[in-house]
Amino acid sequence: MARASLVGGAVVTSSSGHAADRGDAPVTLALTGASGAPYGVRLLQVLNDAGVPVRLIISKTGWRLLREEEGIDDEAALRERTGDWSRVSIYDDADRGATPASGSTASRGMVVCPCSMGTLASIAQGTTRSLIERSADVALKERRPLILVPRETPYSILHLENMLRLSRAGAVVLPASPGFYHRPQSIEELVDFVVGRITAHLGLDLPLGPRWRSGERE
Repeated sequence: MARASLVGGAVVTSSSGHAADRGDAPVTLALTGASGAPYGVRLLQVLNDAGVPVRLIISKTGWRLLREEEGIDDEAALRERTGDWSRVSIYDDADRGATPASGSTASRGMVVCPCSMGTLASIAQGTTRSLIERSADVALKERRPLILVPRETPYSILHLENMLRLSRAGAVVLPASPGFYHRPQSIEELVDFVVGRITAHLGLDLPLGPRWRSGERE
């Protein structure tokens, strides 16, 4: 039976005891060096606005991406762009022993957004050379949601094989491919389309992005 609980401004839904155990547990959010910084920044802002606890990890190339695509040079600038950080904890990607690396700590799941193909490949092979990779490995072994948001195009056969391997292992591969059926009028609406799909897969019922409806009788 599905259950729902209120966390901050978000309704969290669950259809299993395992998911329900996540309760008010944090989301682990990782930003890596794939183009698509606006998706990661917006997702962090949305989670902060909803009062969802966040464990934030940004790779070295992720910081470079933030500078190049969003003009965000440091943590202070990221804080200024993404709202209330009272429920955010930030971790060094080089610290593989930090809290997100343990399966014993509560977690609602993990999102890598954007997810580089190098990161995706490392997660697929279970190499755990960084905190991001280890945290993703933990999400898989603990059967928690792991949502990977690649933006690469086109995909090589190696990319596709790695994505298939991860999908079979339980991850959700959610490419940053916005829809157009809602006739978006801005880049922000395209970004929100993808972020809305991510939050839906985290079990968060947030008023973000369009939801298709068709065929209902008036």
